[in-house]
Amino acid sequence: MKKVSTKITAFILIAILISACNAVKRVPDGKHLLTKNEILVNNKKTSEENVFNQLYQKPNSKLLGYRLRLNLYNLANLNPDSTYQAKFTNNPKKHEQMSKWLSAKQVDRLGKSFWYKGIHDFLKSTGEPPVIIDNAKTDKSILRLRYYYFNNGFFNVKATYKVDSLKAKKAKINYVITTGEPYFLDSLNTTISTPVLDSLYAIEKNNSFIKSGKQYKTEDFENEKNRITTHFRNNGVYFFQPNYVNFDIDTIKKINKANVNLIINNYSYQERDSSKTEPFKMYRISDVNIYTDYSASTANEKFTDSATYNNFNLFSHKKLKYKPKAITNAVFITKGGLYADYKTVLTTRYLNNLKIFNYPSVQYEVDKRDSTASSLIAKVYLTPRKKYSFGASFDVTHSNIQDIGISFSPSLSIRNVFNGAETLEISGRTNIGSSKDLANPNNQFFNVSEYGLDFKLNIPRIFMPFRTEKIIPKSMIPSTLIALGFATQKNIGLDKENFTGAFTYNWTPKRYNTARFDLFNIQFVRNLNPQNYFNVYSSSYRALNSLGKEYNTNPSYFNNSIDKDLIIEKGTAGFTNDVLSGNANFLKPITAENFQTIKSIEERRLRLTENDFILATSFTFSKTTKKDLADKGFYLFKTKIESAGTLLSLFAKTTNQDKNSNGNYDIFNLEYSEYIKTEFDYIKHWDLTKEKIFAIRSFFGIAIPFGNSDNIPFSRSYFSGGSNDNRAWQPYSLGPGSSGATNDFNEANLKIALSAEYRFKILGSLKGALFADAGNIWNVLDNVEDEKSSFTSLSDLKEIALGSGFGFRYDLSFFVIRFDFGFKTYNPSSEIGKRWFREYNFGNSVLNFGINYPF
Repeated sequence: MKKVSTKITAFILIAILISACNAVKRVPDGKHLLTKNEILVNNKKTSEENVFNQLYQKPNSKLLGYRLRLNLYNLANLNPDSTYQAKFTNNPKKHEQMSKWLSAKQVDRLGKSFWYKGIHDFLKSTGEPPVIIDNAKTDKSILRLRYYYFNNGFFNVKATYKVDSLKAKKAKINYVITTGEPYFLDSLNTTISTPVLDSLYAIEKNNSFIKSGKQYKTEDFENEKNRITTHFRNNGVYFFQPNYVNFDIDTIKKINKANVNLIINNYSYQERDSSKTEPFKMYRISDVNIYTDYSASTANEKFTDSATYNNFNLFSHKKLKYKPKAITNAVFITKGGLYADYKTVLTTRYLNNLKIFNYPSVQYEVDKRDSTASSLIAKVYLTPRKKYSFGASFDVTHSNIQDIGISFSPSLSIRNVFNGAETLEISGRTNIGSSKDLANPNNQFFNVSEYGLDFKLNIPRIFMPFRTEKIIPKSMIPSTLIALGFATQKNIGLDKENFTGAFTYNWTPKRYNTARFDLFNIQFVRNLNPQNYFNVYSSSYRALNSLGKEYNTNPSYFNNSIDKDLIIEKGTAGFTNDVLSGNANFLKPITAENFQTIKSIEERRLRLTENDFILATSFTFSKTTKKDLADKGFYLFKTKIESAGTLLSLFAKTTNQDKNSNGNYDIFNLEYSEYIKTEFDYIKHWDLTKEKIFAIRSFFGIAIPFGNSDNIPFSRSYFSGGSNDNRAWQPYSLGPGSSGATNDFNEANLKIALSAEYRFKILGSLKGALFADAGNIWNVLDNVEDEKSSFTSLSDLKEIALGSGFGFRYDLSFFVIRFDFGFKTYNPSSEIGKRWFREYNFGNSVLNFGINYPF
């Protein structure tokens, strides 16, 4: 029966596609469906995207060569209301019969239902009407092609077209372009009426976009206008605008060459009923007035409080609530300095970054006190936000650990808490989640919970006892973050308490660059339920239990079940101690391999159940070319270096502290972690136009323990697999190396990850993707002795796993819902010769659910 229904479904789908395959179904008689545009430039075909973008009409879009959207549109009934009414007009008895089951109103209303009308509206909106050749639009395309080549220096361009009929109601358009020889710039001269502008122009003349020998491009002339305007306005010429820059281009008596004369006339302005001109002036700032509590309703009221600080004038209608230095540090416009656009931009950015004001406004007016009329008064208007603000967020999340999580986070923000533009944020968080990867003996759906409280104090400057202006100038918008946090986590497992603290400096060395320096970052992880280890890490228990049954002779270590399993914690601890101490008799001698297995299980248990204390210092730098959310072609580079425990060891050595029985130093009776860690992350997106994106990501990270540690804390180690990593494996289920992910949560201290993804549009907001993910994790320079898990030479790179697959994404504008199907293409844990494509099927695939793109 199942096979029959499958065949019927397939037949219906094929029938629908065949019925829709009449692409010219809605093309009127005498008209033609545009199937192709072909452009010949100087007798050669071109596929240049910029050239094709000049065309007003383009063929219907295709998906893998098939005009899916056109055929969906052809499936739709363009006038379902009339069709429904005609159905009963021609057959009154049918209407009468249906009215016996439904009322007459319900029968009429049925015509508005999804099956009669809604489905056709959906097909019309999702589909795409046929692109019918329109001669008027083709003529416009010819005109645009001529402009395009003219703007690129081809002044004698010729363009024609021909409609070539292919089949009934189908045709393509052949565009023929003859460009002629391009024109190049020859002599360059300037006519600048204002002497001060002539001098300013000469300073940066070498940066001009217009240079002798370059091919003519209209874009270069527009860029030169903007460059000159920016240069002048950043050097005091307040009233200068791009329209004052003109070019006289002379091609007379020249063969494919053009002489250029740059013309900048004097400043012109309207006075009463007459126009006047005068040379441009360079303006200086005579006063900087800052209005700290501006609002439209009180703009005309008198100020009751004011202050002067470092040549800045601060005014307030009520008592001044801010330390003058906190506000003036954010203002780059200085008394006596030249007017400059960039100073205005920096001022608004910095003031907005304080987050205690609404977006600021900076205005200028000519100072009437100056008889030379060459001074400006700068007025900075600030509208304070409310001192207290409450917020709350409710999120449904998905991560590599939680299949689903529900979180609620209330917060309280207190602005200008110490009158220095500081912001204190107090936030709580509650999270419950479900994870099939965690031990769950009671089969609870929500088996993860976390509660936490965080305090964050943001100071809008580098908080140090000495000046840092020469190292990190205020133009880099520096800030200091002091954070404290506490969280308790219950996951039907070890359970944890997490105490954190940080003292962090942030600044932006250049636009689109960010830098972060953690002077210290403290983390103390306390395990509340370490005796439950083998309930959480069941694979380790199964391995130890199997060996216990093979060797153990102590009956008190086993429970009373039929299988006689080791008791957690008494049996597992007792058997392990007996083996490692060598003080017990066994059923038979323990082999060296099994002894090493038991030793490794115990070492891992100790590492994952011990409390961690980490005192780290780190530096993070990132650089991106992404200008905004609409930017589809960009790169992002991020690197981080972190050192932990070094200062504690230095202190212990210089103060001659005693070591513990393990030969390590303690702090608060706890061995602290010591390691150095570095990471490199690079993401690159190429915009292939037509909503097609090719994206790659590469990641390398390594953490090396030394001194007080011979391994890396679990919270600082790496894992592989999951919806944002190698999508053919579940989280923590890949690696290390070729070991085959023998543990429940596999992690290591070296990671390599490479991903590539091709993204494309399917229908409307539905997107598709093809991807390939490569990478793995390894142990290196730590206490792990398993060769399969360790990276010992470059030959171990053959253990890089490869996953590939496809995905669907639905774009909701504010976020993207993502489903990815990953297939194990190369599995390094399989036997040599059986690693390629042995698990490349849906039965072994991994379905990943994610929010937003993986990179």
